[in-house]
Amino acid sequence: MFIEIPPKVDRILKTLEKAGFEAYAVGGCVRDRVLSDTPDDWDITTSAKPEQVKSLFHRTIDTGLQHGTVTVLLDKEGFEVTTYRVDGVYEDGRHPKDVTFTASLEEDLKRRDFTINAMAYNPKQGLVDPFGGLGDLEKKVIRCVGDPKERFSEDALRILRAVRFSAKLGFSIDPATENALSLLAPNLEKVSAERIQVELVKLLISDHPDYLRTAWRAGVTKIFLPEFDTCMETQQNTPYHMYSVGEHILHSLVNIRPDRVLRLTMLLHDIGKPVCRTTDENGRDHFKGHGPVGEKLAGEILRRLKFDNDTIRKVCRLIRWHDLRPKAEETQVRRAVNSIGEDLFPLYLEVQRADMLAQSLYRREQKEERLDAVEQIYHRICERGDCVSLKGLDISGRDLIQAGLKAGPSIGRILEILLDQVLEDPGKNNREYLLAQAEQLAVQNSEA
Repeated sequence: MFIEIPPKVDRILKTLEKAGFEAYAVGGCVRDRVLSDTPDDWDITTSAKPEQVKSLFHRTIDTGLQHGTVTVLLDKEGFEVTTYRVDGVYEDGRHPKDVTFTASLEEDLKRRDFTINAMAYNPKQGLVDPFGGLGDLEKKVIRCVGDPKERFSEDALRILRAVRFSAKLGFSIDPATENALSLLAPNLEKVSAERIQVELVKLLISDHPDYLRTAWRAGVTKIFLPEFDTCMETQQNTPYHMYSVGEHILHSLVNIRPDRVLRLTMLLHDIGKPVCRTTDENGRDHFKGHGPVGEKLAGEILRRLKFDNDTIRKVCRLIRWHDLRPKAEETQVRRAVNSIGEDLFPLYLEVQRADMLAQSLYRREQKEERLDAVEQIYHRICERGDCVSLKGLDISGRDLIQAGLKAGPSIGRILEILLDQVLEDPGKNNREYLLAQAEQLAVQNSEA
């Protein structure tokens, strides 16, 4: 099998071979090229020791000498070159205590997680595939190298990586691998929140985010996202829905573009429903207030998984307002933009559409008509440049103070009142008019 490799990778391989060493492109880059995808990066494995690699190239970085890795720099582009190695004992369920260099490429490949990641390629030798990775790519199967229980016991993060690769590639998981994955899921407690976060996001922004269902079925989400398990167990006895809360979430994930904030929002947008669920005398479920409750729960979950503050702010705000349904009227849309935020309103529209498409067909046509009309009005508001927030007002607090109003909390209250008038009628966003109104309001406050 011929695999096209970049000229710089070929140059590194030939330099090592010329010096008498073996060298191969290895792992994910080989997998991606077999699938005709473009690799994010190219890793190289070699029989040369780190010191020997460093002696052969002009510029190198000691990336991880204890693990045999040197980064070779060619025209400011870095390529990791790692010596064939055998991992020592995994004492913490994540990292080997030590590594031992070996002269055997197959021994090096044997320590890797999945067969599709345990292939190596060299233009002279061709594809080296001792564990059937090529066949598994053709069968579209994720299968561990060797005993899956051993692989998952060595590094518990591989449990989540199995689901992530399945979602990325649209592959099924080999039964023995899935069984071991389920059996050893509790080992994920040994993995840091940061590492779980990375794998979760990669899964969510994949082409198959609904494969999170596999993680739930195997008991994996129970370890790091038990709130989702509760959603999977919560039914929605209402004509507006045809799935459980969890299944609705999974369907909504597929209906929105693979943006990190948007996919996280859909994952957590109804996370408050199990807490808010009530059932009336007719057996119909209601979930009043699940937006604000979900906002709070989502914040706790995202902080637990060590997400950054900006992501938390955006996702939580979108969750708080995801169920807001303004009428297709300009005033209502301007007020909605003000409440949700100018930066997030376009995302809110995407969230609403994905949410709607994962609901039942009950009143679907009316829902689509309203949302389409709201979106059209929003675009008109943007084109006209209507004021939708305090920063868009034609006056500021400083202007009011310069006009003689007393500094203090009353300034903020007056600006809010003026903004309310402008949201109702954009034509009132006029400096002279607003100053006159502000002076009247100040007089009324003093008389009160």
